[in-house]
Amino acid sequence: MQDLNDMVYFAEVAERGGFAAAGRALGIPKSRLSRRVADLEGQLGVQLLQRSTRSLSLTPAGDLFLRHCVAMRDAAQTAADAVAQVQSEPRGTIRVSCPVTMAQGSVGPLVARFMKRYPAVRVEMMVVNRPVDLIEEGVDVALRVRAQIEDSATLAARNFGNSGGILVASPELLRRQGPVGAPGDLDKLDAVGMSATGDGRAQMRLLGPQGQEHTWHYAPRLVADDLATLKFAVLDGIGASMLPDYMCRKELRNGLLVEVLPGWAPPPGIAHAMFQARRGMVPAVRKFIDFLAENLDGDEPHDVVI
Repeated sequence: MQDLNDMVYFAEVAERGGFAAAGRALGIPKSRLSRRVADLEGQLGVQLLQRSTRSLSLTPAGDLFLRHCVAMRDAAQTAADAVAQVQSEPRGTIRVSCPVTMAQGSVGPLVARFMKRYPAVRVEMMVVNRPVDLIEEGVDVALRVRAQIEDSATLAARNFGNSGGILVASPELLRRQGPVGAPGDLDKLDAVGMSATGDGRAQMRLLGPQGQEHTWHYAPRLVADDLATLKFAVLDGIGASMLPDYMCRKELRNGLLVEVLPGWAPPPGIAHAMFQARRGMVPAVRKFIDFLAENLDGDEPHDVVI
């Protein structure tokens, strides 16, 4: 019988399209993986992979063998997950990815509270502003705020509700350049933003309380792809900007920021978690997702499987 580990190694190499990507996912040197797959081919007496300097493809025998390797690997993971589900206490490591401002504004404090409640759980958190491939990067739960939930045949989602943006400015800026009573008055304000075109212009789409729509065209005084930096500039009166609601609630309550044009806001994003359905049944992962659903502010959360 072949070494079952070699079958897993082969499946990872085939599914990830190369030895380097599989090595990163498995934490195994590329050279070792290549040697183990070559040994597997020798034991089987057949070539599984067609190698070239730039690409890697399955031979007909490799395609057939891969199906059985994947079934064996998934069965082993299912067995481990089944045992994990009978544990009375969630334990083990959860790997989570989260956007920077979401981590700083709401999720970060919740993670600490979750770990106090479940001391046998360890969390590895990637705080990044880039798309994360859950399977490629070994992530259990990817937290996202997007206009729509990804349509995926392999992932499940938990909807935490809408995360809205608020157009805000400092009271000092509005005293200096306001008042703003209608969408057309926005042109009087300086602004800061996350991006601009080559001519230094930017635009913001706003929806009104009765379904009206207005696109504000402006030239941001400051362009930064970091919302925390923009928030500092807004607080100092450099310009108005759209900020996530969870990032400016405190400042709105204490008067350091003022909502510009109440009732008008950008289209909301959906705060949600993406995860592999099988991993979502593991107690630690399930409890973590449930904890976020219970404690993140937003509209009524609900489950969605896609």
